[in-house]
Amino acid sequence: MTVQEEHTGQAPCLSADTRALVAELRANKELACCGPGDRATRAQHAKGKLTARERIELLLDEGSFAEVEQLRRHRAVGFGIEERRPYTDGVITGWGTVEGRTVFVYAHDFRIFGGALGEAHAEKIHKIMDMAVAAGAPLVSLNDGAGARIQEGVSALAGYGGIFRRHVRASGVIPQISVVLGPCAGGAAYSPALTDFVFMVRGISQMFVTGPDVVKAVTGEDVTQERLGGADAHARQSGVAHFVYEDERTCLSEVRYLLSLLPSNNQQPPPAVPCTDPADRCGEALLGLVPAEGRLPYDMRRVIEEIVDHADFLEVHEWWAPNVLCGLARLGGEVIGIVANQPIALAGVLDIKASEKAARFVRMCDAFNIPLLSLVDVPGFLPGVDQEHGGVIRHGAKLLYAYCEATVPRVQLILRKAYGGAYIVMDSRSIGTDLSYAWPTNEIAVMGAEGASNVIFRRQIAEAADPEAERTRKVKEYRSELMHPYYAAERGLVDDVIDPAETRAVLIRAFRALRTKHAEQPSRKHANNPL
Repeated sequence: MTVQEEHTGQAPCLSADTRALVAELRANKELACCGPGDRATRAQHAKGKLTARERIELLLDEGSFAEVEQLRRHRAVGFGIEERRPYTDGVITGWGTVEGRTVFVYAHDFRIFGGALGEAHAEKIHKIMDMAVAAGAPLVSLNDGAGARIQEGVSALAGYGGIFRRHVRASGVIPQISVVLGPCAGGAAYSPALTDFVFMVRGISQMFVTGPDVVKAVTGEDVTQERLGGADAHARQSGVAHFVYEDERTCLSEVRYLLSLLPSNNQQPPPAVPCTDPADRCGEALLGLVPAEGRLPYDMRRVIEEIVDHADFLEVHEWWAPNVLCGLARLGGEVIGIVANQPIALAGVLDIKASEKAARFVRMCDAFNIPLLSLVDVPGFLPGVDQEHGGVIRHGAKLLYAYCEATVPRVQLILRKAYGGAYIVMDSRSIGTDLSYAWPTNEIAVMGAEGASNVIFRRQIAEAADPEAERTRKVKEYRSELMHPYYAAERGLVDDVIDPAETRAVLIRAFRALRTKHAEQPSRKHANNPL
């Protein structure tokens, strides 16, 4: 209690002047919350887009948002901009909670200057990014802006530079998630590209460095914004977008779900939950999902869903490089990252895009203490002139490097084929996986029996009275000698050959045993990983 309260038993009365000032403050805050008015809001809704504050309300727990620098206004002059000085300066910044855990957020308000970035706008973002790192909490950006504010010239460009530098400093320290909910063009596009995950919404999200008009002027190509930099273009072609959804509400709900699987920072483990899916649940269905014949395709997603808790698998980059699957799931209540070959897409081979996709995912998991499970059914690397000239060696080395560098618990499971260099790259024992298991259907070899026999027994086959019959005999001989399911186990390259139905129980026990794994890294400024 104050002195006045102690003597009178009443709260102090505000003077008339103070009441007027408080009324003015409330009016200003109300103006800041309302933004430029109903007309601008209706225009935003007419485009099928929510306002910045509506988005924040959907992202964060109800009533948890605390805004920072709500009354900030720009100080720029020239070209008439000094006559327009709205509160917030076109970006809303602050923090709140998602499932009770602190999350920092900034959201461009397209209704103000088209969400364009100026000096004050950038400084607000810089502040919230610095706060997120200092607090050790995730950062989510809701992007809906027209790029740099032209009236502010180089000051706007410098503002972007400050954002980029902070993204890099925060990389691997806190999770950074970008949600593109409108235009994100020019230099602005590099901000999401520097973060861990990019979400987009069909029909309203566009990202490109140079827009359709510039493309047409320079190359003569006539292209729409959607085809050039829409959600599907970046989900299927460029690989810039990790997740794509049909509407903003679903998108923001999935951002919340992703956050529930990630730690707040690199010093914490991912959040565990009580598991109601029995750890010893029998997976008899696995026996029918994976054909023993190595050439027959199947959907690896169904295998993953059979193994993980409640068949719940959050796939990353679902439409890009579909021959490898990457995603997050829970196993016994604990979060794991999964990298798996996908036999129904290019037979599950590794190529340039698949190697890049998996390498980035492995590095993300390692940065944020997420154990890794590698499900292997790989016939090799994709052959071809385009692949070789495109740098498949360099890109394949990225995945090899990422696994070798990873210090989180790592478990490999070989379902069927594991041939050549692709077997090594998919987290084999030789590059440091902690535990390697195999099903009885596994075939670990330099190459398939047919190809190997054609090389080793070429002369005998050619000189035989019946070359095809001789080839068949030699293939059988090679399989029996070097490709039987226990060959690798006998040499210590596989820790155990397991019953597929027991896969879930075996993996849960393995990851529990490795939970306290600690690995020392050599002292160095940073590694020089393949690019």
